[in-house]
Amino acid sequence: MSTAAPAPLVFITGASSGIGQALAARYAQAGWRLALVARRTAQMQDWATARGLGVDRCAVYGADVADPSSIVAAGQACIADQGLPEVVIANAGISVGMDTAERADLDVMADTFALNNVGMAATFHPFVNAMVGRGSGRLVGIGSVAAIRGLPGHGAYCASKAAVVAYCESLRTELHGSGVRVVTVCPGYVDTPLTQGNRYGMPFLIPADVFADRAFRTIEAGVSYRVIPWQMGVVAKLMRLLPNAVYDKVVQGRGRKRRRDGVDSPR
Repeated sequence: MSTAAPAPLVFITGASSGIGQALAARYAQAGWRLALVARRTAQMQDWATARGLGVDRCAVYGADVADPSSIVAAGQACIADQGLPEVVIANAGISVGMDTAERADLDVMADTFALNNVGMAATFHPFVNAMVGRGSGRLVGIGSVAAIRGLPGHGAYCASKAAVVAYCESLRTELHGSGVRVVTVCPGYVDTPLTQGNRYGMPFLIPADVFADRAFRTIEAGVSYRVIPWQMGVVAKLMRLLPNAVYDKVVQGRGRKRRRDGVDSPR
């Protein structure tokens, strides 16, 4: 008697809230097995239990994505315990305002890059060779529409997300022909705890579950790059076309992301 193949497996970082949790819910709805990663393991386990996801459907791994050894160990544990995922989503990230004139904010920038960039590469690391050996898989980097142009007070975040886009493109070209696809998903404004404290307008804001459904379909299709929602993609492209002198005037007076210490920049 043949044994049915196990359901496909997705590995998601930053899965304790926001976009990561919404993606976990969408994959669970589609019948996938889940490997959920974050520092807040109890919160993830409570979420899984509330949805009736037993150990056969969901495993939780505690890791600090900003620490390469920690997230690499989580990936290795996933392979040992659940097998090699079909999809790995590097979603964990932070967004904190910064002012280059403030010494403390240089540390904010370093922390942002450690999580948003080095953490993404470390998330993918345990899976690359195994996926290439299998000849299939999807490595998904969650970027942002903020990668398209710099915004005042958002230097660390915009720079880190621009780096995400460039890094994923580099990885995509390296893995071309291997059967492993690299997908870059750039959210516009999504209603999550990360955006709820923003002090500026958020055009085309969408609920997290709507974003997750569109991202799920994008990843399944193996699309190399997509902005969600598409309207923000159009806005971003138009902003990219603006001459610098015009763009600089457009963003003057725009609200800024709150800095880590809660004190607003004088500029």
